[in-house]
Amino acid sequence: MVMSTRFRPHDLLWGMTCEMLPEDAPHWVKDAVGDDRPVVVRRAKSDSGIVPVGIRGMQRNQRFATYMNDNVITKCVQPESLVHQDLRLYPHLEQSLNAVASVMNHQHFVWGYTGSVGFELVTGLKTVTQSSDIDLLIRTEQPMSKLDAQDILKRLDALNLRIDIQLQTPNGGVALQEWASVTGKVLLKRNEGAFLVENPWR
Repeated sequence: MVMSTRFRPHDLLWGMTCEMLPEDAPHWVKDAVGDDRPVVVRRAKSDSGIVPVGIRGMQRNQRFATYMNDNVITKCVQPESLVHQDLRLYPHLEQSLNAVASVMNHQHFVWGYTGSVGFELVTGLKTVTQSSDIDLLIRTEQPMSKLDAQDILKRLDALNLRIDIQLQTPNGGVALQEWASVTGKVLLKRNEGAFLVENPWR
């Protein structure tokens, strides 16, 4: 059995079927699952062996929260693996994502794509629109200094792109912009909820 502790927020999972959905799931959810699209791991409390996941439709407002057993999962793709995709296959994204990579690849942090960009890179479905942010995840097992956070933000801001960056700490997720600019407490997102903390790594 695959243990659910292996899966972290924003990981993309395959194996969900229509039979696993609650009876009141909207039709678009059943269509999405029937097309063998991945679901995304979300933050929520769950029992052992159960993974909280979200299902996304083709419209921005189509999001559905549910759960799946970890023993039905057939494949897992993590955000950091998506930085190796051949961007020539995505000409409408190539220029902006190459610019992002030119900044992020010079950092000493592991990073990857989430949100609509990550979903499109892994499925080939055109989910990115002109109003979509480029969502990034940075793995920070060790604390990131305020200076490092400010430096990354400065370099990314110079690209003039809509970019949203989350830091994934061992204790949960926090917005890079908030960690870089706030001197007091920051909002830490955990499975149990969101909490204001002084240091998200403590």
